[in-house]
Parts: sequence; structure tokens; C-alpha cells
Amino acid sequence: MQNLTVTLVQAEQVWEDKTANLKHYETLLNRLPDTELILLPEMFHTSFTMNAATHAEKLSEGEGINWLKKIAQEKQSCMYTSLIIEENNEYYNMGVFVRWDGTIETYAKRKTFGLAGEDECFKAGEIEQIVELKGWKLQLQICYDLRFPEIVRNRIIGDTPAYDVILYVANWPEKRSMHWKSLLQARAIENQCYVLGVNRIGKDGNGLVYSGDSGIYDPLGEIDSLTSYVEQVKTTQLDVNLLKTTRNTLPFLKDQ
Repeated sequence: MQNLTVTLVQAEQVWEDKTANLKHYETLLNRLPDTELILLPEMFHTSFTMNAATHAEKLSEGEGINWLKKIAQEKQSCMYTSLIIEENNEYYNMGVFVRWDGTIETYAKRKTFGLAGEDECFKAGEIEQIVELKGWKLQLQICYDLRFPEIVRNRIIGDTPAYDVILYVANWPEKRSMHWKSLLQARAIENQCYVLGVNRIGKDGNGLVYSGDSGIYDPLGEIDSLTSYVEQVKTTQLDVNLLKTTRNTLPFLKDQ
């Protein structure tokens, strides 16, 4: 297990315009340095819309899935984001972890956002998804999941924590940005892990404003933040020695 290079893409999204969003992401990623993981905001190429039937894709095909595969292959990196997926006549806000070889692992958002009617348009997932990358174990999450610590509680399996990093992709409004930042920090401290949170900026089709406030939180809760309200692509490394030292010096997880 070595340091892991990760990239957060804090971007503005065009409301329900897949083609425009994909073109914009390509511009943002044009000069990306070598990285092993790229995170894009929730519902990356439509923004957070409840028009599920209009914008849904199949996992086996679709403009968004094909684009993610293409970029992952070009960058020789993994991608994590979410989009609207239809399966068996049900719609999901589906997290997709796309590897450079085209392999896809999925996570259906477990906590649908009732305040926006997401629970009426999308079926909630039921199981967690932890994927592995270069020896790191990554817990996949989406936006509103952040408010429910019980679904992401770390635990010791054998002698090892269940995961090392939580990935949150979001469309989290500016008016609750303090909650976003506080909860991300709390998840890092209580689970002794890195937490990566990537959020959009700009204004959506419902008039909601987004400030971004994306960041990388280390296992002690210290933050490496992106600039609020500004499009930014940030690449950094997760320090494996800091992770191990924190867990060895403060062995809180085993005391559950």
C-alpha cells in the first residue's frame, strides 16, 4: 500500500444538458497531471434533476457511461461520480466507479433526499459498496448519505478497518454549506479515514446556488480545501503513513 494520488473536480454544471457538461469536463481535465482517481460531482452530466425518465441511461450503454470509460482509459485512472441509471423499470441515483480497463462497480444511493422529492423519483439502494484501489479500500457514498453516519460506520474486520477512504460526490446547496463541511470532517475523525468530498458550484435549474466547498479531510480531521465558488481541479496525495500512524497511535476503532 503506497500513497494514493487523487483528483477532485469542483465544476459548474449545465442544467440537464449532457453534451455541454461532458464537453466542459473535457476542458477541465485537458491538462490533468497523472492521477489514480478522479471524482466528479453528483449527477455529473445533468445536475441534480428529478426528471429521471428523460435522462436515465443503462449501465451497459449510454452517453455518460461511455464517456466515463473513455476518460478513464485515456487518463489511465479510475473515475467516481453518479448519474441516473434505469434497471428493471426502476430509476436509481447510481454511483459508478469506473476503472481504466472499463470495469464498473456500482453503488445505489441509500438515502434519497425527501426535501427535493428524490424519494418519489428514485429507488433507494440497500447495501454498501467498498472497492479496492492500489491496496486502499474506498467506501462509496453520494451527497445526502453524509447525514447518516450509521450507514458508513467503520469497523474492524479481523485486524483491519473495513475501509480507508470515504468518497462523497454531491450537489449540496450553499445554504447548508456549514453542515456539509462539518459532517465531512466528523466522518473523517470518527472513522479514522480520509474523506473526499466533491461538490458543484453555480446555480441549477431550480434556482439553488452551490458554493462547492470541496475538500480532502485526513484521518485527524485536517482539511485541504478547494476555493469556494470557483471551478477548480485539485490533485493531491493521500499519505498512507499518516493513516497508519493515526490508527496505531489512537486505536479507537477497536474499542467499539
